Amino acid sequence: MSTLASKLKELEELTSNAKKIQDDMLEEILKANANTEYLRRFLHGSSDKKLFQKNVPVSSYEDVKPYIERVANGEPSYIISGEPITNFLLSTGTSGGKPKIYPTNNKYFEDFAFFLALSSAIISKYVDGVQEGKMIMFLNTIMLSTTPSGLDLAPATTSYAMSDYFKKQPSKCYTSPDEVILCVDSKQSMYCHLLCGLVQREEVVSMASSFASTLVQAISFLETHWKELCANIRSGHVSEWITDLSCRESVSAILGGPNLDLANLIERECIQKSWEGIITRLWPNIKYIRSISTGQMSQHIPTLEFYSNNLHLFSPYYAASETFFGVNVNPLCKPQDISYTFVPNMSYFEFLLVDEGINEEIVDLVDVKIGCYYEPLVTNHFGLYRYKMGDILQVTGFYNSAPQFKFVRRKNAVISVQVETTTEEDLLKALNHAAHVLESSGLMLMGFTCYSDISTNPGHYVLYWELKAKKTNGIVKLDNKVMVECCCVVEDSFNVIYKTLRSKSGQIGPLEIRVVQQGTFDSLMEYFISKGASASQYKAPVCINSPAVLAILEDKVLARFFSDKSPPV
Repeated sequence: MSTLASKLKELEELTSNAKKIQDDMLEEILKANANTEYLRRFLHGSSDKKLFQKNVPVSSYEDVKPYIERVANGEPSYIISGEPITNFLLSTGTSGGKPKIYPTNNKYFEDFAFFLALSSAIISKYVDGVQEGKMIMFLNTIMLSTTPSGLDLAPATTSYAMSDYFKKQPSKCYTSPDEVILCVDSKQSMYCHLLCGLVQREEVVSMASSFASTLVQAISFLETHWKELCANIRSGHVSEWITDLSCRESVSAILGGPNLDLANLIERECIQKSWEGIITRLWPNIKYIRSISTGQMSQHIPTLEFYSNNLHLFSPYYAASETFFGVNVNPLCKPQDISYTFVPNMSYFEFLLVDEGINEEIVDLVDVKIGCYYEPLVTNHFGLYRYKMGDILQVTGFYNSAPQFKFVRRKNAVISVQVETTTEEDLLKALNHAAHVLESSGLMLMGFTCYSDISTNPGHYVLYWELKAKKTNGIVKLDNKVMVECCCVVEDSFNVIYKTLRSKSGQIGPLEIRVVQQGTFDSLMEYFISKGASASQYKAPVCINSPAVLAILEDKVLARFFSDKSPPV
């Protein structure tokens, strides 16, 4: 049996026996961890499931942070984990504020490799020929740091790329050599990824990154640097500013020597007035794009569809630094219909029902109900017990006995100035409506964030938008009528409480859109990278309250527009 077929068979077995695998998973975790300092006070050494559910409290990061920090500072792993802690994973800190650190060991990287192989098997089942070609993978690393006790501390993608599990992958599946992926300079890495991908354009069958935002950034980078890339291909020499020696040498070997025909071909495509379909024009054999495009990443779907001539977007899995959750078993579905089938051998999963009328009802993985909304609780091997993820998911169905979930929003990503709460889901829905208005002016939304401005009376919502013309080098012309209409369309998409406070009582002021210079969201990313975030895992914050981040945005504001009418209730 081929590796791909065996992975698909394994998926069937796992999802068909979800209840037993979950019970066995909890028993395995508790037997290893019941005598840790954290769990002993609740379980007194027992591995009984009922006692666990009765006595162990639901936890947040603030609850486990003191224990995690003690291990990071050199105290024994058994404070929180019966298994040795060998690494710490660093979250980016862009979703919920400050970066968090999570203890782990090689099992996490084993699971990482399993999920990559599983998603590869799933797409291969539906799309022919993807195993024969190569993938342009926009993956890079950051400099490893260490905890006070000397253990490695890095984002999950960096830690995985430096692990033995990454090295065991087929070396020829990516257009870029390992030296480019391991380059810690994100600009040099991006340039070399594109150069390698262009040189091997005929072999490319897919393009990938962790998040959709990285792919949009890659195309913007290409738009800025294509002339230089063509010059490199024409001369057979890599630009002098690529100073990472191992990266330079490996890319030079792929470049091979001068290639005038290829340079001229790329130039002919890039010099055109519109970059619509540029991905399929430069990489004619590409079959799909693989990247997370759910949640806040859904804002980039229209842009990627424009650049790729509506090439299929495959959102492969739902994962986090805490654990791996589920895979997309229907890779050809529309982006808005993506659900993730939970894989029961990753961690022990419970679900907190999100319903104001029910008090903290918690159910097992196989007992969730279709249509209901839940927040997942994670119990893993490394020290998280009934840990609240802060994500809101909706059950859409079952695959065998394993439930399928649609990612709805981050629980804490809300904006509010009064008693109303506008969620991430509300904002993304509103942006989708406004995008249709922008389209009439030949504009695309390249990035957004928002905050509650309560310095005014009444307070109001501020949305920062970075816009781009669909035509190459096109000037972004801001039509006041169009932009004011965008403000109104956004407000009209919000819930009835917002509209009532805005229209009838005047407790919320007119919504404001502040258009910022092109490249502003790149500057935002550079700021977070300077604070330790990874370019591969970076997600622009949906809502902000950091004075430093606001200062970056305010410095780039080109124009301000306000809603000129109250939304109908």
